[in-house]
Amino acid sequence: MAHLQVNIGNLSLKNPVLTASGTFGYGIEFADFIDLNRLGGFIVKGTTLQPREGNDYPRMAETAQGMLNCVGLQNKGAAYFCEHIYPLIKDYDTCPIVNVSGHSPEDYAACAAMIDALPAIPAIELNISCPNVKDGGMAFGVTCEGAASVVRAVRKAYSKTLIVKLSPNVTDIAAIASAVEAEGADAVSLINTLMGMSIDIERRCSRLSIGTGGLSGPAVKPVAVRMVHQVARAVRIPVIGLGGIMNAADAIEFLMAGATAIEIGTANFIDPTVTVKVIDGINEWLDRHGVADVHDIIGCV
Repeated sequence: MAHLQVNIGNLSLKNPVLTASGTFGYGIEFADFIDLNRLGGFIVKGTTLQPREGNDYPRMAETAQGMLNCVGLQNKGAAYFCEHIYPLIKDYDTCPIVNVSGHSPEDYAACAAMIDALPAIPAIELNISCPNVKDGGMAFGVTCEGAASVVRAVRKAYSKTLIVKLSPNVTDIAAIASAVEAEGADAVSLINTLMGMSIDIERRCSRLSIGTGGLSGPAVKPVAVRMVHQVARAVRIPVIGLGGIMNAADAIEFLMAGATAIEIGTANFIDPTVTVKVIDGINEWLDRHGVADVHDIIGCV
């Protein structure tokens, strides 16, 4: 058995395998399929200060080697999470992480402060791909100042490990990673979904209710690996890689590109046991190649 433990800031993970927000519910939905305690951690669905209904249906569409979604952060709000979900996940022997979203820096900070009060939640992941309602709807994460403004506000309100999830829909993702690092981010995760569109040629309209959506799945993996490689060389904080990871070989690519940990997303819809298969697969690969510690391959490319 190779040594798989990794650290993300002050967060200690028993192995580098996490789940991606929005693809794993609150974790408890997968408890019938896998032992959640085996995971390095799991990231729950996007949580906002106030409840959100999300977008109208249809809001998911299958594509070649991937899927589009425009779910729109449907959730019952931070208070509901604290009262009803937290008691169900707080005693797992792993790291439950909450993905936090908002529409202003103050909104993000207020939501983060509520999560900060929960002792068994050791980290949050900020989704800065949300539209900035004060700036014409442009996503916070597409400019250095927009990204920095959210992290600056949240860092004042949140005391634990702060992971910032970066948007790939930018010209220079390394510059944005550096901007959030300067404001106190403990780690960055990337990539979030790529903006895409699919058209039903018989109905002559988009397959999604709002026209466009986020592309995930194997189709985005080469882009994600490239961006992880770039960012890992631009910042000193840990990088968490995600985007199209379907198996252990995919995960190892991200580790070699410079990721300290990885997140599995779309693959959970295909195989609800994929996370533990990836953990076992990483360990088997390390043993087969005589590598005693996963750190020996992190950033080796």
